[in-house]
Amino acid sequence: MMSIIRSDLARKVVDVPRITQEQKRLNHEKIVNAAGAGFRLRGIDGIGIEELMKSAGMTHGGFYNHFASKDDLALEVLHQGFTDSLAALDAIREAHPRSARAALHDMVDGYVNAEHRDHPEIGCASAAFVTDAGRHGAAAQAEYRRGLDGYFATITDMLLDRARQSGTELTPAEARERAVAMFSQMVGALVLSRAVADAAPDLSDEVLTVNRRRLKKL
Repeated sequence: MMSIIRSDLARKVVDVPRITQEQKRLNHEKIVNAAGAGFRLRGIDGIGIEELMKSAGMTHGGFYNHFASKDDLALEVLHQGFTDSLAALDAIREAHPRSARAALHDMVDGYVNAEHRDHPEIGCASAAFVTDAGRHGAAAQAEYRRGLDGYFATITDMLLDRARQSGTELTPAEARERAVAMFSQMVGALVLSRAVADAAPDLSDEVLTVNRRRLKKL
């Protein structure tokens, strides 16, 4: 009789549903995606774990199966955000293999526009986290720097490609300087346009239009 009970208990233990590695990966991805949208829209400090987990369709307690803290989640969001943005920039470059000028214009048009301004939740990490990175310590700043380094390096290469294709002389140092100025202007234009989008929509549009036109002349 005792052996039958033990066998029954063993069967129940075995029958307890266990989360698969694939499901755990998907849950992790859902949390990161929900946090990515929430942090971009309201800031890292503007939304709590409970609300994030609810938006991901999960319970608060499940958070700690994936992250030790909200700061750890924020670092992953920063990392993933810049990884996705830099991949998109590479795709723009690959779409214009014979014209770096066209690729640079495509980059500017895709970044400095009203849709990007109006939907920070799906936008680039560079503008969405420009303030949060400065407030959240060295680790967050290191992730942000990784993103900046990626943008500066790729834009530098694009400018050098454009110079070669047009027969213009441009040193790597000069290209780097222009790349830093160019991307800084792109981020600044987007941040300024968001700052007055509701109060002064005409001014917000003007900031985008003027900078978009000027950036294409750099």
